Amino acid sequence: MDCFAGPAPTAPLPLDEALARVQRTYGAVTEPEEVPLRAALGRILAEPVTATVNVPPVAVSAMDGWGFRMAGNDPAGDHLRLSVVGRVPAGTVFPGTVGPGEAVRIFTGAPIPVGVDTVAMQEDCRAEDGSKGGTVLVPATLERGANIRDAGEDMTAGSVVLTPGLRLRAQEIGLAAAVGRSSLSVRKRLRVVLFSTGDELREPGTDKPDGTIYDANRYTLAAQLDALGAEVRDLGILPDKPDVTRAALADAAATADLVVTSGGASVGEEDHVKAVVGELGSVDLWKLALKPGKPLALGRIGTTPFLGLPGNPVSAMVTFMLVGRPLVLRLSGAESAPTPRCLVVAGFEFRKKPGRREFLRARLATGPDGRPVAHKFPSDSSGVLTSMVEADGLVDMPADATTIREGDMVEFLPFTGLFA
Repeated sequence: MDCFAGPAPTAPLPLDEALARVQRTYGAVTEPEEVPLRAALGRILAEPVTATVNVPPVAVSAMDGWGFRMAGNDPAGDHLRLSVVGRVPAGTVFPGTVGPGEAVRIFTGAPIPVGVDTVAMQEDCRAEDGSKGGTVLVPATLERGANIRDAGEDMTAGSVVLTPGLRLRAQEIGLAAAVGRSSLSVRKRLRVVLFSTGDELREPGTDKPDGTIYDANRYTLAAQLDALGAEVRDLGILPDKPDVTRAALADAAATADLVVTSGGASVGEEDHVKAVVGELGSVDLWKLALKPGKPLALGRIGTTPFLGLPGNPVSAMVTFMLVGRPLVLRLSGAESAPTPRCLVVAGFEFRKKPGRREFLRARLATGPDGRPVAHKFPSDSSGVLTSMVEADGLVDMPADATTIREGDMVEFLPFTGLFA
């Protein structure tokens, strides 16, 4: 009997097609809320931010130095000798006008006085007497307008400076503050229910009878979800019992924006998750043409999105990085962004059969010519979690490729971009 609604693909799906389905099928499911700037780090911006002021509001000095009017002065060799008529610290306004042959001592961020069209860096000048009535020598070769930041040079009033879908970093928060915002409208945190399945699993810190293992997947996955800003509810370990799995999935879907499981999505007699999801909703994607991580299920429990990850620890982590991370960001309302990657030199030899895309765990070292070199972890087993600790990222080997030779240029996905 067909245990799930709708046709499921029988052949493993290429990763790029699976990611395209995620983009086509899923959108933001979280509502906006207003939070203070100090609470906005890592959140997804829900509404555009428009500058209400120019930044800077007026023309200001770009550095500490001397402000003067370039036009109308006669140079004495390489310098101009100017009379000092005042001092302009940041946050003050010079009350008068600076005329030809005059200069003011000015500091970074201070408003440019009327009459000043150029600022000379203090290290290029020589003050013969810094007080009013003294003189200063400034370079005569500066271009007019040097070292002055025009009003609105950074942002102009009325312009959109931040767009919805941005995952807010320190720089976006600082920019919002610069235009006077004390709070931002962001998407509520994605509510994710997470659990593992398997009679062989035990909770860390408890007794572990022969034939059992400690459950690492829930902890790695919860950490990955936390890094993406999700609100995680951990249901623990479920036994390999269809009725228990069915009840847990139905309950989870009623209160979650996304249900994530580890294990139970394969084809073994004790793997019930995929079948139960089909009964409660639909399995829209199953099996990727990918190593590690072939048994991956994507679908819905009722209307709640569902992600079923493999039970092997490396497979669970890698498939979450490649598919789960884009899905979580999509549901959270984040704008689409390509997976960070770079080209590095292969410091290893590797061969495989064509037809399945492989992601090889590797660490980076600096080669003799200064270029980064990827060194593959010795084991390709999806059960060797130490490989993820010792690696810096993944080498992406295309499905149709069969050989990597030492010295080849290969695409590398650093963990620093996949864990956040």
